[in-house]
Amino acid sequence: MPRKIPMRKCIATGEQLPKKELLRIVRTPEGNLQVDLTGRANGHGAYLKKDIEAVQIAKKKNALERALETKIPEEFWKEIEEAVK
Repeated sequence: MPRKIPMRKCIATGEQLPKKELLRIVRTPEGNLQVDLTGRANGHGAYLKKDIEAVQIAKKKNALERALETKIPEEFWKEIEEAVK
């Protein structure tokens, strides 16, 4: 029997995608933000499609701020865009 592929929902586009096709953004228990490349970092996570358009949609709609319940600084958006490229 084939292994089940974990699916997650992109907060910008609303698409259900395999976890490997998404970028996980984490708010750590200390309140810091980080791009989680391993998918295993401790904290509250949100998933974004690895697409520059999805990042721009999330920024415009404040989807990431709502999902992580914190303000997202401009420098961190640049870090996310670099991770998507």
